[in-house]
Amino acid sequence: MAVDDALSSPLGPPACEKDAKALQFVEEMTRNTDSVQEDVLAKILTQNAEVEYLKRFNLDGVTDRETFKSKIPMIRYDDLQPEIQRIANGDRSSILSTHPISEFLTSSGTSAGERKLMPTIKQELDRRQLLYSLLMPVMNLYVPGLDKGKGLYFLFVKSETRTPGGLLARPVLTSYYKSDHFKTRPYDPYNVYTSPNEAILCADSFQSMYTQMLCGLLEREQVLRVGAVFASGLLRAIRFLQLHWRELADDIESGMLNKEITDPSVKDCMVKILKPNPKLAEFVRMECSKENWEGIITRIWPNTKYLDVIVTGAMAQYIPTLDYYSGGLPLACTMYASSECYFGLNLNPMCKPSEVCYTIMPNMAYFEFLPHNPAGFTHDSTPKLVDLADVELGKEYELVITTYAGLYRYQVGDILRVTGFHNSAPQFHFVRRKNVLLSIDSDKTDEAELQKAVENASQLLREFNTSVVEYTSYADTKTIPGHYVIYWELLVKDPANSPSDEVLNQCCLAMEECLNSVYRQGRVADYSIGPLEIRVVKNGTFEELMDYAISRGASINQYKVPRCVNFTPIMELLDSRVVSKHFSPALPYWTPERRR
Repeated sequence: MAVDDALSSPLGPPACEKDAKALQFVEEMTRNTDSVQEDVLAKILTQNAEVEYLKRFNLDGVTDRETFKSKIPMIRYDDLQPEIQRIANGDRSSILSTHPISEFLTSSGTSAGERKLMPTIKQELDRRQLLYSLLMPVMNLYVPGLDKGKGLYFLFVKSETRTPGGLLARPVLTSYYKSDHFKTRPYDPYNVYTSPNEAILCADSFQSMYTQMLCGLLEREQVLRVGAVFASGLLRAIRFLQLHWRELADDIESGMLNKEITDPSVKDCMVKILKPNPKLAEFVRMECSKENWEGIITRIWPNTKYLDVIVTGAMAQYIPTLDYYSGGLPLACTMYASSECYFGLNLNPMCKPSEVCYTIMPNMAYFEFLPHNPAGFTHDSTPKLVDLADVELGKEYELVITTYAGLYRYQVGDILRVTGFHNSAPQFHFVRRKNVLLSIDSDKTDEAELQKAVENASQLLREFNTSVVEYTSYADTKTIPGHYVIYWELLVKDPANSPSDEVLNQCCLAMEECLNSVYRQGRVADYSIGPLEIRVVKNGTFEELMDYAISRGASINQYKVPRCVNFTPIMELLDSRVVSKHFSPALPYWTPERRR
């Protein structure tokens, strides 16, 4: 389709007129970053002028930035928890937002071991949909012909629950997939999935994965891109194929669906799709029975042009494994979002993973930035927050947001580095989540939580007159799914009564029971995290670790045992001193219901 010159974009030649309009919108927003931000804040404060939270600080309907900043404090989740709990318990007054809170979006971050509840309003779905609508127009600038095939995306809904007051609480993507925005989305040749809605919306993770993989195999030659939300999710899909290719091939050969698939809507849907195809079944058996799975993605889906997965932050640890299974296909990170807010998109999605940067769209919320001091100290007890248009190249900041749904100057906990600008809109590299020590999938475990888990498990050692002298940890992603590894150095005071293998296995489970609900859900319901492992090391190992650090220039006076390690020489030192390995013998307790 010819595109009107008036709609051409500085980003590149759009694929069609619809794309041209989307790219033009990106240009308008990013050219006028500061004025758009000023307008967004005024709209939020006008819309919510009468809410209890803003009245508490005597904002009195004023909408200018200076007054807002001088009167409204910067907050974290715990500061807002009393208001959130009132809404969760059924208080429908205008506490945070004039618009009714439609549901809570459960964050992968936790507070007191439970997922954080982020308030949202129905209008936010439109804003999220707007950002989604910009992704393919940008991708089409870099990868032509995506309208000639389909995307094999492994997308899943997670468990949801209701608060005491009756509001739904569920992850943001579950909310989106169950919305009419997704279920009744108009046909777009550039955004067609192999997975039917019925498979994506199936709550049973096995049945959902099985059906989505089956549909992907049936349309293997149509697939032009393969993806999941996180890199870990795509690797789980590959592992699933390794475990179940025989049953999948049998279904393809016979045209009959595996009897383990019992969901009525999935069965009805697959009757129309699944037909006998012995030739394809033979191909699947031939490829999957080979011992070497290197390049399996392009062997089975030969027309795949790229993988669409998040590989920034903690997900970067999966890049080598993705490269192995894909034969080095490009890895596209397309957008930056969280439960609190959708932020922006990557305007160069085919760049190297290490170069990924996100352009924050100034229409999504009001953004401020807290200068981040990696050394952890500041001379200013009340640091000055910087506006989106005023951040400085090369500096790091913590993201602070004010949203239409009722978060005001809320610290998200993401650390970002400014890498450049598109027009007047800054572009950010995601550095890390603040205070996160271990992460395999969407779980985030911090140092305090790990310490508490170690203390809880070490109680089991008391009757053996044994204690944990030192410990450290790392997230092992060489296994699929990945799992936490904890190195323990023990002080055994009575060798004749030392703890048995069974006791140390139970220590693994005791640690897991103490970790947050996102971790436990990953273990129990999502199968995204493997059993926790404790590796007991020889006595004196942590002294060797200190000697090594000092030999590399660390100060003996300031040395602290790192609670998480990923530096290869240190890992090799620790592993060379391991005397025994122990794994959690059972699943920890988890239920979708929140603790009251």
